[in-house]
This record gives sequence, structure tokens and C-alpha cells, in this order.
Amino acid sequence: MEFARPMVLGLFPLLALVFWWGLRRSDRGATLRFSDRRVWFGVSGGRRVRWRRLHHAARLLAWTALLVALAQPRVAHERRQIEGEGIDIAMALDISGSMRALDFEPDDRITVAKRTIEEFVEGRPNDRIALVVFAARAFTQCPLTLDHRVLSRFLDEVQIGLIEDGTAIGMGVATAVKRLARSDAKSKILVLLTDGVNNVTTVDPMTAAQAAKSLGVKIYTIGVGKEGLAPYPIDHPILGRRYTQIETHIDEELLRQMSALTGGQYFRAQTGEGLQRVFDVIDELETSKIETTVYTDYQQLAGPWMWAGLFFLLVESLLGATLARVLP
Repeated sequence: MEFARPMVLGLFPLLALVFWWGLRRSDRGATLRFSDRRVWFGVSGGRRVRWRRLHHAARLLAWTALLVALAQPRVAHERRQIEGEGIDIAMALDISGSMRALDFEPDDRITVAKRTIEEFVEGRPNDRIALVVFAARAFTQCPLTLDHRVLSRFLDEVQIGLIEDGTAIGMGVATAVKRLARSDAKSKILVLLTDGVNNVTTVDPMTAAQAAKSLGVKIYTIGVGKEGLAPYPIDHPILGRRYTQIETHIDEELLRQMSALTGGQYFRAQTGEGLQRVFDVIDELETSKIETTVYTDYQQLAGPWMWAGLFFLLVESLLGATLARVLP
């Protein structure tokens, strides 16, 4: 609740002072002299005194309610109208076995990638986003949606082993481009995140990139993983978890060509912080042109306070004329 005229509330200290002064003045009565105060021990004020106190309380409540009504209390209800268009984004995430490498200690590549994608999605509330995952094959984990809570749940369910192992970069790009094919957004982008080399020949990556270009889709490619060897976990049924070393091979030249063909950029992320910075750069490069207009409706609450004030004025008048009447 807020007040249209909050300055009126500054009169409350003055009201309290006037009430206190009137109460002291009304308590003055005739003076009787007695030689001993013990005469008055155990003597109560009587019902008339209590009625007079109630009379004063009714007057205070009446003026309090009227002052609140004069300040015009109200409740504001906001409506937001979003104008303009967001961006349609397809995320293509590599879930091949090598994404279990632990060079992003203490987490593996897939965990850091999922967390970073989720933070990126949270920062794009006005954009429709789709999620495609790929290994030896590719499929749509979540179609284009503005419901990012649903997308987040689908992202949580992503894990290595959903698809047979392999790295079908061309298939991942083609599936993501298909998700954007029917989009009427003015800006469409594809973010491809992989840590390997295309080793499935079902769809040529450059052919998929050419299809993206023809549909006006800009591709940003991200190579994930450190140069050289990286620790990799192996779960043995008897010996438990052990670690070995694998070497990261990323076809950076291919990723650069795909991005350059469509007007995008290639990035290399060798740490979790580096991957976060890459997504921050993409977030700045692809800004949504969104204007928000706020409409405020006010629900006026002065009426009930006015009626309450009039009610207590009536009570005060009735008490002053009857039970709390002061005789000369």
C-alpha cells in the first residue's frame, strides 16, 4: 500500500499533541481539600470516568482515520507490455564420452557446460531457446520455448550415454538449424559447443553450415577443453573409479570456417571461467531489442477510512451527549 499524499501523515504528531493537551484539560475538575489522602484509598473513578476515556479514544480514532483517508491510501497494480522482438537461439551441446574429462576441475566438461548454458538462458528472458544434444546421432531435447523453467528441467536430464558415442557435429548443426527453419524472428543464432572432431559422416558440417547461412542463422562455435592431456574417469566394476589421461583434439579450423561462413565467431574455452566469458561475449553481441512499457492502475482505499472516521465521530458525539456528558 502507498499514499498519494504522504505529507498529510506528517500531521499525526500534531494530532497526538492536541489529543494529549485536550485529555489533560478535561481531567481538571473541582478541587476538594482533605487533611488526609487515605480518605481516597480504594475509591475507583466509576463508570462515568471510563465512559469519558472511551469518548476520548473515539475522538482520537475518528481523526486518525480521517487523516489516513486524506492521505489517500491506494494499492498499485502494474501491467507490463513488451514491445519488439527477441532472438531465437538453438543450443547444440556435444554429449560424447570425452565430455566426461575432468580438465575443468573439480567438475567435468559436461557439468560446467550445462551450468553455463543455464546461466546464459536465465539472462535471456525474452528469447525463445531450443536445446539439441548430439553424439553419434542428434535429437532435439527441447524445442524453441519462452518457458525457460521447462528448458532448465530438460537440460538437467541431459547426461552422457543418452546416445551411442561419437561426435556428429554436422548432424548436431543440421538438427539445430531445422529447429530454427520455421522461425520468423529477425535474428536467429546457433551456439555449438563441442570438444572433439567430427567423426560421423552422416551430414557434412560445412553443408549444414551452408544450410544455416541460407536461412539467415548465425553460428557461434565453442571448442571446449584444454590443450594436451586431460584426466578422464574410468569406472571399473571391481577396482572402482580410476583415472587415465586423454588428449583433446578439436578441429578448430572447421569450427572457424563454419562460424565465418554464417557471420558468427569461434571461441576456445579451456577453463570453466573461460567458458563463462565466452557466453558473456555472445550475450553482448546478440542483444534483444525489447522495450517494456509499464502501466500502473491504482485501487483507491480512502473510502473505508473515511467511513471509519465518520463512524467514530458519531460514536464520540453520542457518548458526549449521553454517558460521557460533562455537567456544569
